[in-house]
Amino acid sequence: MPPERVADAASDGDASTPGGGDASTPGGGDASTPGGGAASTLGGGAASTLGGAASSEVGEVLVAAEDLRRRVAELAERISADYASRSLLLVGVLKGAMFFLSDLMRLIDIPVEVDFMAVASYGSATDSSGVVRILKDLDAAIEGRDVLIVEDIVDSGLTLQYLLRNLGSRNPRTLEVCALLTKPERRKVDLPTRYVGFEIPDRFVIGYGLDYAERHRNLPFVAALVRHD
Repeated sequence: MPPERVADAASDGDASTPGGGDASTPGGGDASTPGGGAASTLGGGAASTLGGAASSEVGEVLVAAEDLRRRVAELAERISADYASRSLLLVGVLKGAMFFLSDLMRLIDIPVEVDFMAVASYGSATDSSGVVRILKDLDAAIEGRDVLIVEDIVDSGLTLQYLLRNLGSRNPRTLEVCALLTKPERRKVDLPTRYVGFEIPDRFVIGYGLDYAERHRNLPFVAALVRHD
């Protein structure tokens, strides 16, 4: 099933990790152009527990909690089918992908292992230079393994391009990418991503693992950040 497009056109900066994915294909089709989805406004629910300045930073909800649950389940079903009879290693990119990875792996119905990487990309707060430093590397070797990188968001593509080259040099059997969110307007490197949850507009987003100055990761939805500069 293709990813979903979240309808919105405004531009308000950029969010965390970039990328795309391109490697050998374990089975099934490609992720294609999204369609559907709806944005809503913030009100009530988990947002009502935020206080003061934190609450004022949470803007329009671009992906609701129920849409996240549904789409993650769809992705898990597809991954389970594509990697049936294989031993899959999920590589979570910290910190933004932690919620997505946790929910996704619990719904995958084949045996999986999990490992983590953390990287820092040099550049401004909104633009990656593509020069990357590894803060935490994998604990295990991946040679001959089926590896699926689990990302929170793909925007310029530069950092994830580095990750794909770095991990690809370790000779995995297959290497693919599963990204919850993608920003086509921000793309600098065209790297097809096998599994995509939602396409979103070029806005800085928070929630469901994504942060602004380490705040708002705990929101159960994805929302646009309201800046107070």
